Amino acid sequence: MQLTGDRFTSETASFGNDLSTLPNFPAEIRAPAGTLPGVSSFQLHFADHDILTPGDAPNVLVAMNPAALKANLADVPRGAEIIVNTDEFTKRPMAKVGYDTSPLEDGSLSAYNVHPVPLTTLTIEALKDFGLSRKEAERSKNMFALGLLSWMYHRPTEGTEKFLRDKFAKKPDIAEANVTAFRAGWNFGETTEDFAVSYEVAPATKAFPTGTYRNISGNLALSYGLIAASRQADLPLYLGSYPITPASDILHELSKHKNFGVRTFQAEDEIAGIGAALGAAFGGSLAVTTTSGPGVALKSETIGLAVSLELPLLIVDIQRGGPSTGLPTKTEQADLLQAMYGRNGEAPVPIVAPRTPADCFDAALEAARIALTYRTPVFLLSDGYLANGSEPWRIPEVAELPDLRVQFASGPNHVTVDGTEVFWPYKRDEHTLARPWAVPGTPGLEHRIGGIEKQDGTGNISYDPANHDFMVRTRQAKVDGIEVPDIEVDDP
Repeated sequence: MQLTGDRFTSETASFGNDLSTLPNFPAEIRAPAGTLPGVSSFQLHFADHDILTPGDAPNVLVAMNPAALKANLADVPRGAEIIVNTDEFTKRPMAKVGYDTSPLEDGSLSAYNVHPVPLTTLTIEALKDFGLSRKEAERSKNMFALGLLSWMYHRPTEGTEKFLRDKFAKKPDIAEANVTAFRAGWNFGETTEDFAVSYEVAPATKAFPTGTYRNISGNLALSYGLIAASRQADLPLYLGSYPITPASDILHELSKHKNFGVRTFQAEDEIAGIGAALGAAFGGSLAVTTTSGPGVALKSETIGLAVSLELPLLIVDIQRGGPSTGLPTKTEQADLLQAMYGRNGEAPVPIVAPRTPADCFDAALEAARIALTYRTPVFLLSDGYLANGSEPWRIPEVAELPDLRVQFASGPNHVTVDGTEVFWPYKRDEHTLARPWAVPGTPGLEHRIGGIEKQDGTGNISYDPANHDFMVRTRQAKVDGIEVPDIEVDDP
């Protein structure tokens, strides 16, 4: 289902529609097929104008089995189209989800336009000349369904046929079988009289500024944004991460880009991941750690340490349902208060939140700008819906990207009473209140930082209450003084 949705999305993007997607899949590695928890779905909303949501009430539901029908029927409005694979509506699959009688025959779907299609039978019949086993042929029924929907919505077909031939290049028989099933679905829509209506959705010419576009998911856009930030800052990018749904894709993607000076470290746990990232920040890298809500809880002490050290560090939280392990593959935006206040003491951290999948690119650049300019950890607060969802993204020109270069400390910055030139690690920029960033090993810049409260300026350990009060207020003032543009409100 994810592949089917992905192909429909790609053809819709290449046609020029605006779109928004919502992939939805079970948390189990192999959820039992035909059960309600095992339903995998892909929702897509596309139009000739700006789209801001994947669509809460789909106009068409393709139900490959009784479980898919039962799991999604509540979202479908009256009068909508339901395409049902009748071959699966036999006694055992229906019993699995609690249907005593067939919903196709008991009148319970009378409020909808139901199209009964024997998808499995038609697919096997279309592929009878390929010498495939029944099980192998049956696997192509999703391509039959995709062909039918492509006819219904006048989607281009060349891209999907090329994709199938490329994907199964080493198995040309399987490639041609899938292409044949795809074409059979298209021809079924064209010739059957059950589908009286097809739909034309024009390209969204007014929604898009001129440029080169590609379809992109939030996690991919965020990964590209981090690489772009690293190049614009002229700093190596370092990711210290522990795999967790739905953030793992960022680790997977960044690990492919060593040619851009990206280092990825898969740590043994969440705490090691952020510890390594903070060490990389100390060493002069653009440092990132990626996680989801449960991981943020484990990272909180080290985030507080980054606040005290006043080093740039990006904490990427791709939110999911909680509390605890919660709902690994389902979306929730419930970590805001944890991001704002989930640390001991007074440890302010600025938060950047993308609004759409494509905006994750800009949000990553903005988070890096704030972290580098103000020497502070920054939360990048995305979520599973943005991470896995996709939309068209205009590929920016390099000249449009911000200049994020920073100056490392290169020599003494303070003169003592006796005239000696020294380096003070907590002497501040008068505009940003950022402290200097001194790379370890720079001669003459030996300095002390750490988690115990520091004396203003010198960085020596201090238990003085007045100094602690001053440092707490200074760190807060630094975050309060961050310059950000006003939010754009998309509302009548």
